[in-house]
Amino acid sequence: MIKDTSQQDLVVKSTKISWKKAVGVVALIGALGVTARAISMADTTGRSFERSALQVAMVSRGDFVRDIQASGRIVAANAPQIYSPQAGFVDLLVKAGDTVTQGEVIARVNSPALTNELKQQQAELARLRDSLAREQLEVRRETLTLNRSLELAKVTLDAAERENRRAQLSIKQNLISQIDLEEAVDDLARAKLNYQHAQQEVALGKDTLAFELAAASNLVERQQLVVDELQRQVNALEISAPVSGLVGNLFVQTKAAVTDQQALMTLVDLSAYEAQLQVPESYANELGLGMSVVLKVGASEVYGKLSAISPEVSNREVTTRVRFDHSDMGGIRQNQRLSARILLDSKEDVIKVRRGSFMNAGGNVVYRVEGEVATRLNIRTGASSVNEVEILEGLSPGDQIIVSNYEQFEHAPLVQLR
Repeated sequence: MIKDTSQQDLVVKSTKISWKKAVGVVALIGALGVTARAISMADTTGRSFERSALQVAMVSRGDFVRDIQASGRIVAANAPQIYSPQAGFVDLLVKAGDTVTQGEVIARVNSPALTNELKQQQAELARLRDSLAREQLEVRRETLTLNRSLELAKVTLDAAERENRRAQLSIKQNLISQIDLEEAVDDLARAKLNYQHAQQEVALGKDTLAFELAAASNLVERQQLVVDELQRQVNALEISAPVSGLVGNLFVQTKAAVTDQQALMTLVDLSAYEAQLQVPESYANELGLGMSVVLKVGASEVYGKLSAISPEVSNREVTTRVRFDHSDMGGIRQNQRLSARILLDSKEDVIKVRRGSFMNAGGNVVYRVEGEVATRLNIRTGASSVNEVEILEGLSPGDQIIVSNYEQFEHAPLVQLR
């Protein structure tokens, strides 16, 4: 017989859950959810990176200037090199770094051979001048003799004409014979012939004397040219500065023996500077005379123009010259290093973004940032400059992309940003 159910019942103690424990449970569940979401996101994106370690740039619209970077140095636009005019021994009157003015004597070359040659030619010139003076005296003497013979022939002709007239009158009065008349006529004819021959001889003699005198004069003039040339060469042994400036490098020592046309020194014209730039040969076909160039010399920036482009390539580079106004610049020096931007062309109203290491991947892929995720996109780029890249397709103004190197992303379609 069952008395009651007391043996089957158990006493259960009443338990109340406090609100603090309830909040803790909810927080734990939320943390587990965030962790699960992060794990899920990591599984989806593939990789996760700190946002602060990446470079992000915004796509914008505006004017785009295509330029290229180049390096170079300051060179003197006029830096003549001084050469020895003759073989001899040189005396340098300046030292490297000295300031010289145009026309100042900076060196002398002692050339004994040239000096001796000049003295010999001067002696020959003096001899020829004496010969010319002697020839002039001889011409005067010969001219006097010719004139005398002509005058004597004229006197004989006049006498024969008088005798002929006298004979003609006498024959009419029967004072002389016919034979005497004929003799007078013959004497007149002979006198006329002698006078004509005397005139021709005088003319020929004077022409001969004039020719000989001219020949002697030509010899003197020719020798004078020889002496003048040698004198010019001797005067050139005193070398003057062709420009005002500084003495650059000295190639010889004073009192040294030099050969003809041997380099002695260089001068640097301080009034005109240019920039010599080395441009990669890949841009050679895009360069043109008159292009604008921005030069950065120390802390100063100046604008210039391309004035010369080398027609040859050396060490995979093309040498160019840039003219610029350095009147407002101070402290520039020969061979001072500088950097430059050559402005090739410009475009208006284009989509562009700041250039970065992402271009190393070819510029066809970018990672667009959207919140905490960067998505891999295919784009098409156009012209590029030192600082910017033109975007043709794939991005819009206002988009943000990662411009740092993509090697660490390992071609992941999504990248999480922390």
